[in-house]
Amino acid sequence: MTIEFETDTVLPPMHPGEVLREEFLVPLGLSAGVVAKACGVPRTRIERIAGEEVGISTDTALRLGRYFGTTPDFWLNLQRQFELEAIGREIGDEIARITPLDRAA
Repeated sequence: MTIEFETDTVLPPMHPGEVLREEFLVPLGLSAGVVAKACGVPRTRIERIAGEEVGISTDTALRLGRYFGTTPDFWLNLQRQFELEAIGREIGDEIARITPLDRAA
C-alpha cells in the first residue's frame, strides 16, 4: 500500500555541497580542513563547496573520488544534475518555446 501526499512545495535542486556535507563530512566527523589537506586543495575550496557557494570542478571530483573511495563521476553527476535542474527552472519557459527539428521533413 502506498500513501500519496499532494503538495505544492517544490524543493530546490540538491547542491553537491549538501551531499558532501551531509553524507560525508558530518557522519565521518571530518572538517573541511582535513579533507582539503588530504586532497591537496585549499581549505576554502572544500568550505565553499560544503557551504553550497560553488560547484564541484572536474579537478575536485577526481580528488574527492580518490579520497572518499567513490568515483569522480559520482561527484560530477551530482554537479550536472544540480545545474540541469537549477538552470532548467530558470530558463524552462524559454526552452519550451524552441521548436524541435522536424527530421521527417
